[in-house]
Amino acid sequence: MVDSLLHDGLHCAIMNYHMGVTAENVAQDYHISREAQDALAFESHRKSLAAQEEGLFDAEIVPVEIVKKGKSTFVSKDEGPKPETTPEILAKLKPVFREDGTVTAGNASSMNDGAAAVVLVSEKKLKELSLTPLAEIKSIVSYGVEPRVMGIGPMFAIPKVLKDAGLKKEDVGVFEVNEAFAAQCVAVIRDLDLPKELVNPVGSGISLGHPVGCTGIRLIVTMLHHMKRNQIRYGLASLCVGGGPAMATVLEYCTNT
Repeated sequence: MVDSLLHDGLHCAIMNYHMGVTAENVAQDYHISREAQDALAFESHRKSLAAQEEGLFDAEIVPVEIVKKGKSTFVSKDEGPKPETTPEILAKLKPVFREDGTVTAGNASSMNDGAAAVVLVSEKKLKELSLTPLAEIKSIVSYGVEPRVMGIGPMFAIPKVLKDAGLKKEDVGVFEVNEAFAAQCVAVIRDLDLPKELVNPVGSGISLGHPVGCTGIRLIVTMLHHMKRNQIRYGLASLCVGGGPAMATVLEYCTNT
């Protein structure tokens, strides 16, 4: 019997090993310490828990009804953020992918179920239906890196999408950089010198989870709501992909919404 999630989503078909090993490769090649990874993981949970407490996710979540043994339950909040997460607990976790490694269950994204959706329309259809857009796509790019260090993809996709959009990183008010693993996220933030206070302001994959096939749009949805709440003109979302490709998108918020 084959675990389809592991085989199709978490195992690199090119390198023939788990995605977690690619995170260990990134940590080794880019000199990312265990302490730096755990610190990012703790911050991810802290930010997500604060956002939940403030009700910041309420507008973007559609409650789902779960029926078990005739009893109905509505799931209306993410189950990933854990209030019991502390730096001390994270430090006690053992490496998963290498005996002397730094990647643990605590500083890697969790495996979750989830779905996300957006409505994408052309300018022509927008006018035809007299619709008011939430945002406009300024640029979408992709970039490929070595599969063994797939997590660094956003390091190259982000500068590329900024150039294509005719922007500088200083023009961007929020960055969503998926936390597939803390190692790759730390490397991307550090090497691009991104302003930490603008990156993943309500947490990301480590706290909220990383449902394979959903995360790309989940980043966009979360970013759009953050842009709307804070009247931010430009937002940038990026994520790595198993096998080496990465994508990045710049959105411009439409202030008349």
